[in-house]
Amino acid sequence: MKQLLVCIDGSQYATSCCRYAGWLAKRLDCRIELVYVTDLRQFEAPFVADLSGSLGIQPFQAVMGQLQALEEKKAELVLSQGEDLLRESGYGGEVLKTHKTGFLVDCLNELEQSSDFIVIGKRGENANFATEHLGSTMERVARAAVKPCFVASRSFDGVKKIAFAYQSVSSCHSALNFLKSHPLADGLELHVITVAPSEEEATALDILKEAEIALGDSNIDARYQMLHGIPSQAISCYVKDNAIDMLVMGAYGHSRIRRLVIGSFTTEMLRDCRKPILMFR
Repeated sequence: MKQLLVCIDGSQYATSCCRYAGWLAKRLDCRIELVYVTDLRQFEAPFVADLSGSLGIQPFQAVMGQLQALEEKKAELVLSQGEDLLRESGYGGEVLKTHKTGFLVDCLNELEQSSDFIVIGKRGENANFATEHLGSTMERVARAAVKPCFVASRSFDGVKKIAFAYQSVSSCHSALNFLKSHPLADGLELHVITVAPSEEEATALDILKEAEIALGDSNIDARYQMLHGIPSQAISCYVKDNAIDMLVMGAYGHSRIRRLVIGSFTTEMLRDCRKPILMFR
């Protein structure tokens, strides 16, 4: 691991992002790039268009200039506060600060080329509205990202227990290899879980055995559990009932969920799970 790309804004989730990023960076021994992207849509809002019609073009340009200047100051403040939060978390490494204008998902291809890991909040600055819905920017980034994506929950609670929702598919194999080759789970309690209908218990047991063999030569303290029921509900309940602090899983269109709407399982987990989720493609 060399660099975490941490996407922040002015929301409460940005605070959580920075605290989790500090924790991740210390465990993975990497530097951090904080990025704030000015959303172009705020300069295309209806009230701005109305100002253009009522004030005339020259006053309108002056207003736009003031809005952009304020946005520059906001970006500087958000990035500075983000660095302060990282330092408060005990992170002492290098912090890069980047401000871009546009849409985060459009900048992602360029930004993630120099990073190994993406950290983003589950929701953004409108988190207090439509609270049962996912942040649209987060979901688009999670779908578009090539690198592993860590989706931070509303608050940082520390990490002592990790659950790994495992299936014998390529995205989960990527997660498994990461856990074996990086010290993310070292010294923590890892729960490897899989969900199976009752008629497929033998297959589920084989899947758990596969994971156990793969992790056998590591220093990870792992325990293995087969669950039943609807996957998203069963995993969410397990996370809650066992005081799990973080969930690791494959993302978008893996395992037998592919027979349904592709990506539905990932979206349900992001919506229902109240803990941070680390997703692998």
